[in-house]
Amino acid sequence: MRQEPEGYAWSRFGQPEYTNWLDESMSWKETCYIGDWSFLWQHRFTGPDALKLISDFTVNNFEVFDLYQSKHAVHTNKDGKVIHEGVLTRFGDEDFMVHGRGGFWLAYNLEKGNYDASVTNEDWFMYQVSGPNALALLQKLSGSQDLADARYMRAVTITVAGHEIFALRQGMAGEIGFELQGPSSIGAEIYQAVLEAGRDFGIRKMGGRIAMINHLEASFPTIATDYIPAIFDEDMSGYREYFLSSMPPFAKPAYINGSYDGKDISEYYRSPIELGWAKVVTTKRNDYLGAEALAAEKQSPKRVLRTLEWNGDDVLEVQRSLFEPGEHFAYMEMPRDQRGYMWADRVEVDGELVGVATSRGYSYYFRKMLSLATINVDHADVGTEVEVLWGAPGQRQKAIRAVVCPAPYKEDRSRGQLG
Repeated sequence: MRQEPEGYAWSRFGQPEYTNWLDESMSWKETCYIGDWSFLWQHRFTGPDALKLISDFTVNNFEVFDLYQSKHAVHTNKDGKVIHEGVLTRFGDEDFMVHGRGGFWLAYNLEKGNYDASVTNEDWFMYQVSGPNALALLQKLSGSQDLADARYMRAVTITVAGHEIFALRQGMAGEIGFELQGPSSIGAEIYQAVLEAGRDFGIRKMGGRIAMINHLEASFPTIATDYIPAIFDEDMSGYREYFLSSMPPFAKPAYINGSYDGKDISEYYRSPIELGWAKVVTTKRNDYLGAEALAAEKQSPKRVLRTLEWNGDDVLEVQRSLFEPGEHFAYMEMPRDQRGYMWADRVEVDGELVGVATSRGYSYYFRKMLSLATINVDHADVGTEVEVLWGAPGQRQKAIRAVVCPAPYKEDRSRGQLG
């Protein structure tokens, strides 16, 4: 399954570093940051059947879906494996915005199906402002007290630099956070206004080197890093061609490396339950794609998501091999691999495979090497000792001791009342 990358595009997160990655990685614990996620795609679905289309191909419950409410929308194949996921927002009775790759899947099924709905491509900026100082910064910048009353995953309107924009309450860093959204034509103006106002609040720009450490600490599994989209089966060939032809180079399916040597691409698929998203999977209806498989898995899951805390002495042995003669261990880049790999490693107990580790990264805040892992439920208790096999087959390998920890690893302080 392993491939060498043709190159890595930094454009997803701007520059690799702005101050330095150590400094930037402290921002969402001590001050705040601004991160640019405008590279995500926006598809707007409107019409009488827009919600039916979404419901048919999304695992979420839509019994309650208020105006300006957002949901973490997950789309699965017939076997309950994740195709795409992202954020879905309702802006009107028949007006829905999909942020992320899921819009392509829904647009494809709109073309194939018989729905009284239409889709348009939108071009929005999406700036995450998160951290202990985020609320105070945005209140001062906008003069709005509505932010303090915003419920989690609800959007409110605020005025920044003379423009009315949306501020979606969320918490990708596990801290108080808002995602500022609006037309890209005013994006540069909004970004600069946030930076200028943020000087008094210790704001940092989030660089590409630590953007995924944010996801690791707060336990947000990511496509092409923690799972491969379930689009490579024969019955998905039409969509696969549709989807891949639309993607820029940085969004192509991941290159795969690591000690886990899957024999088929489907071994890198994951269900929403394995990725820690069981709470968004509804069993109140069975009319969406993958519903039957997910209902059975939710009742009796085989694997769940955990964080692994890697043994520091074993990690140092890997790094030390670079200063010793002979074959060294695979390079363990800090804070994480930057080449766009899905780095999948075997998790073992007494040599037996019990899970797969992904998203390996160094947390400067915790001074720990961490990873996420989908792990068998009978080895998933917090405190369980396991080993992560570092190094691809055929290379020098090291069994690194690790301890099963909760996911998220970092305390989640993103929810609750702000005022």
